[in-house]
Amino acid sequence: NFDVKDIVTEDMDEVKAKLGVPKQLASCHTAVIDGYVVEGHLPAADIEKMLKDKPKIAGISVPGMPMGTPGMEMGGRKDPYQVISFDKDNNQQIYNSYENE
Repeated sequence: NFDVKDIVTEDMDEVKAKLGVPKQLASCHTAVIDGYVVEGHLPAADIEKMLKDKPKIAGISVPGMPMGTPGMEMGGRKDPYQVISFDKDNNQQIYNSYENE
C-alpha cells in the first residue's frame, strides 16, 4: 500500500552514499519514505513499524538479496536474514530477525 515514484539513475552508489547507506548494508533497491532510507528487500511490516514508531535512525536495510525475502521468493527456500537499522553516525542494530521456518 505504498505509492512509489520510480527514479531511474545510472549511479546508485552515489545515491546510497548521499543517503548515508553504509556499504556493508547495501542492496539492490533504495527508497526514501517519510525521510527514512529503506534499503533492499524489506518486509512491509518492518517498514510500517518504523513509520509508526518513528525511531531516531536514518533507515533500515536487508543487506544483499537473501532468498525468501519479499520479491526474492524461490519456491520454499527461505534463508535466515536480519533487518538492520542504521543512523547517520553508522551505528547499527538488529531491527528484526527472520529465521528458517
